[in-house]
Amino acid sequence: MEFAARYQDGLVATVRDAHCVIDLAAEPVALVVLDSTTRDIIDRWPAEDVYLLHTRALELRMGNRRKPSGARVAIMGLANMQAALGVLPALRTDQRSDLWRQLRTIVLATAALAAVIVAYVLGVPLIADRLVGFVPPSWETRIGDTAGRQMEATLTNGGSFKVCDADPGSIANVAIARFVTTTFDGLDSPFTPTVTVVRSDMPNAFSLPGGRTYFLSAMLDATRTQDEFEGVLAHELGHVYYRHGMHTLIATSATGLLVGFVLGDMTGLSVAGAFGSALIDNRFSRIDEAQADTFAGRTATKLGFDIRGLGDLLDRVAGDNAFSRAFALFSNHPLTDERRRALQAMAPAPGTPSGKPFFTDAEWTAIRAMCPPVQMPTPTAGPAVTDASSLPSSPASPAEASTGASSSSFTDPSASSP
Repeated sequence: MEFAARYQDGLVATVRDAHCVIDLAAEPVALVVLDSTTRDIIDRWPAEDVYLLHTRALELRMGNRRKPSGARVAIMGLANMQAALGVLPALRTDQRSDLWRQLRTIVLATAALAAVIVAYVLGVPLIADRLVGFVPPSWETRIGDTAGRQMEATLTNGGSFKVCDADPGSIANVAIARFVTTTFDGLDSPFTPTVTVVRSDMPNAFSLPGGRTYFLSAMLDATRTQDEFEGVLAHELGHVYYRHGMHTLIATSATGLLVGFVLGDMTGLSVAGAFGSALIDNRFSRIDEAQADTFAGRTATKLGFDIRGLGDLLDRVAGDNAFSRAFALFSNHPLTDERRRALQAMAPAPGTPSGKPFFTDAEWTAIRAMCPPVQMPTPTAGPAVTDASSLPSSPASPAEASTGASSSSFTDPSASSP
């Protein structure tokens, strides 16, 4: 039996046209490769060492275990392929073995993926829940301090970090500190949160591990009532109380380790950690946001403000739209409508008399004025010209000729404006 083929010796990239002959008289049976023109023997492969390679349609590609890894014999055409499989039964056996190997690989890969999903869904939250309690508060505070410095640089794009009111004894800062102390009074928390109002164009507020809490000026500008301000502040203090920042940090790191293990890249943990962060943020932020809202609701009952103010502010700052609803599954935060329904359920029954405002009128006025608008510098006028005749003459421009204006018009109030 003879059939046409292409041959590579695995040492050079040259592909040669050849003819293959099965030498059944040889011991062991051999696949003999002949030059298609001279009929000289190019190579001789023991049939027992021939195995199938992955190939294209209507091509049978074979390798040899005793030859360089790049050695190839490729047989084209359905008739030639069937003839080769007929005289080399080991190829059929190897073909079946290769199929089983592929199936086994698919099954094992699917099982591994399932194990990773189970570990992510069940294992990572369990690990994070357990480990948070073992992190000393002093460590968490130091981590929060480091994160705070990074966030301050991020908020200012590397520029100077601007605190709206740097005086801890000011009316506004004392009032906010009293709100924090009253909120945490009676709670078993190792942290004493601090609230800093920062100048920023982003309407947001956030807390870091250890108690650092930032209220951005754009969010303060968006608030209309004390209830809205107190609701947001209590929500962020809820994150501090439940140690959500540390919980998310541990969960993100655990997911990064898990992804690094699966990808076989235990040294590139920074890359795996970034991927893990994308995976973990959606799951944990939804749970944490709901828990912080519940904390804010209990604080509202304790201090006497209306928790529905938080929902009102959410509507204006992060209102729902068709895009956010369509991608709700991938959102880091619950939809505003969802949160509003939960906040409405925590509000006092209709007709319940409202409590006394926590902040006095003077305190609330001072808080609202913590970040006054930035005043643009007034351009400095040049020296006045008292004697226009002393200026050197120059030809008037077409614009000056048509309007009668000259350089003295910027300092001479009697000059006409262009």
